[in-house]
Amino acid sequence: MKNFNGKVLFLNRDDINTDEIIPAKYLTEISKEALKPYLLEDLTLGGFNRKQIEDASVVITRENFGCGSSREHAPWAFEVNGINIVIAQSFARIFRQNMFNCGMMAVNLPKEEIDSLFDEFGNEKEVYLETDLKNKTFTIRSGKKKKHIKFSISGFDEKLVNSGGWVDFADKNY
Repeated sequence: MKNFNGKVLFLNRDDINTDEIIPAKYLTEISKEALKPYLLEDLTLGGFNRKQIEDASVVITRENFGCGSSREHAPWAFEVNGINIVIAQSFARIFRQNMFNCGMMAVNLPKEEIDSLFDEFGNEKEVYLETDLKNKTFTIRSGKKKKHIKFSISGFDEKLVNSGGWVDFADKNY
């Protein structure tokens, strides 16, 4: 099972699409590792600095994340950069399923909860998230500030996460 804990990267924008996650010109690469330096290369977002990706393990963002062209390369680009969980108000359906198929997590939280996270933690320098998959809770902390959040995940998606993705799940079950 992958790691779902670590430093948070806040991406404060709706509709971040797969071309911004990994530009189409890199889709000819033959290994996941080759995608690593290009994650979020075309993202235009005030205050965003590509250096922030290096330490991040978690992304918290807004609505309709992963919209645009369907491609497995978008989750792969996160995975090779050590980012195995994206938390958003909503996801494009195919992007969300591709995350779980790779053994990663794409977790929806209500708009009010996402707004609260951005208000309370979005401007902090060091924000960390811990995931308790068994109890379906996140703990977000920065300095002395701490917040616990309940989340939900379908039984099948949880099996994919625990197995490490669709291929490993299928190997064990079919």
